[in-house]
Amino acid sequence: MIFDISELENQDKYRLLNGGVTPRPIAWVSTRSDDNIDNLAPYSFFTVASCNPPVLLYTQVNPRSGVQKDTLRNLIETGECVVNIVNTALLEKMSLTSTTLNRDESEFDLADVERCPSQKVKPPSVKESPVRYECTLREVVSISDLPMGGTVVLLDVQSVYVRDDLYEDGIINQQLIESVGKMGGDHYSLISTCVEMKRP
Repeated sequence: MIFDISELENQDKYRLLNGGVTPRPIAWVSTRSDDNIDNLAPYSFFTVASCNPPVLLYTQVNPRSGVQKDTLRNLIETGECVVNIVNTALLEKMSLTSTTLNRDESEFDLADVERCPSQKVKPPSVKESPVRYECTLREVVSISDLPMGGTVVLLDVQSVYVRDDLYEDGIINQQLIESVGKMGGDHYSLISTCVEMKRP
């Protein structure tokens, strides 16, 4: 089937992008508001933008309500966050944190996620996350301010935590990290087999 974008409704466009660009890593972003409320939210449009300097990128799809999400609002106000990597053990709690809460409520508390202090930034880290990137805000790029439009967020990595048992010979062990990938709809991809293939 061929889909002409100009003939599609916004939700149809979203489903074609969300369901075809898979699996996607999940940025479980923790921030802290000016009122010291800890926010935790997952974003599956997420990748590395640069290695030198180290920069991460995630995209917020603008809510249909037009109301700014707490994560981006906190980032703009404070300039700091932690990108926590989600593994299989954290999947259910991560899903719970996608719930819409009032600004004075914390997803850490809702999902019973254990915090731990970060080293370089004020927002807390997810203690059980196997890899964590402490970041400062580099730039926010609005692709479109329409509902379901995109806002690209670039983050400068200031510190990286890797669980001790995952770091071997200068690399993160891909057999043990058990990263979760986002598929289309409500589906997730779990790593049961990791295939190594040498580059030509």
